Amino acid sequence: MPKNTTPAVPKYDVKIHSIRPEGSCKATASVNIYGDFAVRGIKIMDGSKGLFVSMPSYKAGNGEYRDICFPCTKDAKAEFDKAVLGAYQQALTQGQATAQKQEFPEPQQAQSQPVMGGM
Repeated sequence: MPKNTTPAVPKYDVKIHSIRPEGSCKATASVNIYGDFAVRGIKIMDGSKGLFVSMPSYKAGNGEYRDICFPCTKDAKAEFDKAVLGAYQQALTQGQATAQKQEFPEPQQAQSQPVMGGM
């Protein structure tokens, strides 16, 4: 049997769409799973126990919120959450680095000018 020549696709490709420093919703994200299935409307929330991932949900007739899609096992949820929160932390780090570069631009090196001898 021929070997599969399809290039490896990362399991979770996470995109952080917006970061909000104020409020309990810290960011929104989307996740592409194996390049085959996309989930939009994911929120990174700040709760009493720290950051957590909130899946897209709807309000049921009894006033309860139910997730539209979700990982099916505890291990899959832990892996999914780790990927999303890791991408969020990376986006924060990149944003801080960009802000620091804008606030404190690196000094440009002076171009050497030829020295003219006097008469």
